[in-house]
Amino acid sequence: MSSTATIAEIAARAGVGTATVDRVLNKRPGVNAETVRRVLRVVAEIGTPSQRGRPRRDANFRFAFVLPADETPFLELVDRQIAQSAGDFRHQHITELTYRLGAGDGDAFAAGLAQMANCQGVALMAPDVPQVKLAINELVRAGVHVVTLFSDVAGSMRETHVGADSRAAGRTAGLLLARMASGPPRDTLLLASQATRLSAEIERRIGFAQVLEERFPHLQMLRLPDLPADDIAAGRAFARFLQKDIDPARVAGLYNVGSGSAGLARALEAAGLAGKVPMAAHDLTDEHRTLLSDGSFAYLLTQDIHYCVGAAARVLRALCENVRGALNVVQPRVEILTSENLQ
Repeated sequence: MSSTATIAEIAARAGVGTATVDRVLNKRPGVNAETVRRVLRVVAEIGTPSQRGRPRRDANFRFAFVLPADETPFLELVDRQIAQSAGDFRHQHITELTYRLGAGDGDAFAAGLAQMANCQGVALMAPDVPQVKLAINELVRAGVHVVTLFSDVAGSMRETHVGADSRAAGRTAGLLLARMASGPPRDTLLLASQATRLSAEIERRIGFAQVLEERFPHLQMLRLPDLPADDIAAGRAFARFLQKDIDPARVAGLYNVGSGSAGLARALEAAGLAGKVPMAAHDLTDEHRTLLSDGSFAYLLTQDIHYCVGAAARVLRALCENVRGALNVVQPRVEILTSENLQ
């Protein structure tokens, strides 16, 4: 009997997937009795794998937080929150490492993830592309626990996701702006977005379109061409759109699913539409707080970043320690902020 059997070896001998072996070893439901018996027979023959997660080399767990390298206000906010949580992590015997990987190249992002195999756990916000899914699966097969943060990578072997329901956030933005629409001639809601592979932003777009189609068929939705990510360039592109591609008198509202919101708000003001066209955006950054206070934004949709970062670390530690119920995560709500309830 080998003392160094791996989950992959057990899966190959039992003719099942590695996720099934993991479920059996950790006594999770969802595996039929015959498969359980087959897996346990193989374990009896070749040995029990070492505890999931890399063996601890020092007093602390070693967890990596992986974020896109884009310099957006939201990602900088998350980066700061991880750094500010260092004290809490130390009390939980966690050493955190933050990595910023370029999200525009799926192969490069996947190659960066492959370097995390020396960690016991990884919490990542990553583009939802095949190369990244494969890289996540390889980490899991190597014994590294993986959770997604803020934006999911569905179909991968990640163990859970921590973040608000993005489709619900998009539906909420559509509902709020549609209810504010004053009627003809303002009958068109604009949907702004960047070229993105983040599933959270894609889900927001889907939710926004869904709620308008289902509940407000008298309103039209017009999606803007993909905008640049930075505020200045996004504002300029939006200003050109208002001048050439639509009659501003028809615009009933504007929803931006990602970055560049401050630039869009300034473009609305320059076009004389401030106060006439309500805007919904995401994330409580310092600049967004000001724009919400002065009425440039009608609504700001946000989630508790501090909670999400802490929850990801707690889940990873619980998984490393084989704590029962480690994956029972209470997901954060989509919060609706206005100038009246801003604190």
